[in-house]
Amino acid sequence: MNSRERVQTALNHKEPDRVPFDLGGTPMSGMHKIAYKNLRAYLGLPEVEIRVVDSIQQLAAIDEDVAEILKIDIHNVAPRSSAKYNLEYRDEGDYTAYTDEWGIGWRSPKKGGLYYDMYYWPLAQYDSPEEIEANYTWPDAGDPARFQGLRQKALKTIEEGKAVVVGSLCAGVSEMHAWTRGFEKYFTDFYLHPDVAEYIMDKVVELKMIYWENVLREVGDLADVVIEADDLAGQKNLFFSKEMYRKYIKPRHTKLFAFIKARTNAKLFYHCDGALVPILWDLIESGIDILNPLQKSAAGIDYAAIKKEYGDYITFWGAGIDTQRIFDQGTPEEVREDTRRNIEIMAPGGGFVCTTIHNTQATVPPENYMAFWETLQEYGVY
Repeated sequence: MNSRERVQTALNHKEPDRVPFDLGGTPMSGMHKIAYKNLRAYLGLPEVEIRVVDSIQQLAAIDEDVAEILKIDIHNVAPRSSAKYNLEYRDEGDYTAYTDEWGIGWRSPKKGGLYYDMYYWPLAQYDSPEEIEANYTWPDAGDPARFQGLRQKALKTIEEGKAVVVGSLCAGVSEMHAWTRGFEKYFTDFYLHPDVAEYIMDKVVELKMIYWENVLREVGDLADVVIEADDLAGQKNLFFSKEMYRKYIKPRHTKLFAFIKARTNAKLFYHCDGALVPILWDLIESGIDILNPLQKSAAGIDYAAIKKEYGDYITFWGAGIDTQRIFDQGTPEEVREDTRRNIEIMAPGGGFVCTTIHNTQATVPPENYMAFWETLQEYGVY
């Protein structure tokens, strides 16, 4: 059984030979460049120039030597950026900054900065759809440059026996409302400017549909997994009421997900951190096939209860190790124990792809990462 067959079996809620393993297959299962450098050194691998594949999160590209040692089953076939946009870093005093293709400003402290944080929101100054339309230029989601070579990359991945995962245009429908408006206006728009909230989200859905139409024309017959995401919850609660989610966000998710699934047999991977259990049935109804990352430390996340109630309907992609409380602060023995418990709950019956609960952060010791991985090799066998 090769990696692709292993992943396909798990996604169809059957037990493969072992639990599939992901590192770097999605923007939510990667590794910070510092942790990656430390892991390579720990594994006795030569120093290489580390390529950053996610400028915000500073995630490293996983090199082939690491992928081979760790038996990674997943490969992300990422479309390119638009030819109309080039990422250019600039000096802003104590910060290094850049502007993305949506006009959002990001910066990182030169001293001790690990990530890039938003500091400029291009639509914050406008309070009507008409103002936005008159003053803002949306990205070109259908730029042919994005899709050049995509099919060749997917075919090469299949030839290598890996599962083909295809990433999205941007963050989620609701998230892009927040990222372009700023978080203060994001939360108040639903009350004060619902027309603006709906206009932005509808525009994001439109652009995503243009993007997916092009992507799936190229690789819809080859993809195993397609990624969408939308963070709708924090550590303790949803960001808004269930009623507001069902009024504003669920219909747009349902429309987008149906559009995607009409063009491919790939499973739809959906990322949402936090305390999302109150809307988990809604998300399933909207069309998700895979949930990532199942944040163990968030309110209401009981692995055994969730596996029992929802495990026949969705695959869980993540759930391997508590990255918030144990992975960077615990001992290797504590990492092994948490990983073992998680696997024993999540693995039976398939429907489980093991990876960290979101990305491996810069402060995770390589000893702890390998304790996690070694435990999966020991207990993740059917």
